[in-house]
Amino acid sequence: MVIFIIASITDAYDGYYARKYDQITREGKFLDPLADKILVSSAFISFALMGIIEFWMVGLIIFRDLFVTGLRMTMERKGLSLVTSTIAKAKTATQMGIICFILTVLGLKGLSLAWTMPMLDIIREYRLVYNLTLVVTIFTIVTGITYLFSNRNGIQEFLEKE
Repeated sequence: MVIFIIASITDAYDGYYARKYDQITREGKFLDPLADKILVSSAFISFALMGIIEFWMVGLIIFRDLFVTGLRMTMERKGLSLVTSTIAKAKTATQMGIICFILTVLGLKGLSLAWTMPMLDIIREYRLVYNLTLVVTIFTIVTGITYLFSNRNGIQEFLEKE
């Protein structure tokens, strides 16, 4: 969990300092979101393999990210760009948030201390891991649709160039 949190924080600061000191590069615009997707996808895939979350949720999350990334790369080859919205950044933050939550739950289970049992019972009773991951999955899909809608003019221009 500590490694994941450090990776998430350093990712956020990297983008902040790149903008603050006007060090934004074309490579950085591509690599930064790619690093986010690798970090998040690897955690979700691991959780699915462990039986903690559903594979269909992971599939939808990864499909959305691969689709948007593929669209961005294809459009940039034609000299067009997609605008990253604030909601897409919120999507990444919510994904990282649920991953931290799941890692915390796993840590509490591993401790097996008496004071953690009531919390784990609540998490299990209300199916919090499933329900929160479902919310994140739906939010991820909504942001993908919003992304397409807000970039519809650029996408249309791209399709006309084909």
